[in-house]
Amino acid sequence: MAEQSTGYREVEHTADWEIEVWAPDLASLVVQAAEGMYELTGIELKEKPRITREVTIEADDLEGLLVGFLSELLFFTETDQVGFDEYDLDRLDDHSLRAQLRGAAVASQTKEIKAVTYHNLTVRQTERGLSANIVFDV
Repeated sequence: MAEQSTGYREVEHTADWEIEVWAPDLASLVVQAAEGMYELTGIELKEKPRITREVTIEADDLEGLLVGFLSELLFFTETDQVGFDEYDLDRLDDHSLRAQLRGAAVASQTKEIKAVTYHNLTVRQTERGLSANIVFDV
């Protein structure tokens, strides 16, 4: 079986939750990280009405962009009970990200994440593109 070019998987962690994400490019890596985080929480979205939000993240490095973006998603879920399943990244480079997010109200959520951490977070170049392990405080 051929390995997928994009994806995420949960990694066993002693106290917190961790996912490994991989993708051929940075935009796909950001999306896989968001999808993996939502998968961990068991979020199910309502079908309608659809909700749109815009986020802009500025950071010193790729790791900061990932943490900032995922933290924004958690903030929307915590404060507005909204989750997202469509991501239009209209600006993305090593230090900034701007995205249009589309989603809906949260219908159900089985688990909660307190924070996205920098613990051992490094965006690495691999033979399949980019890869990162992200640890979540629960």
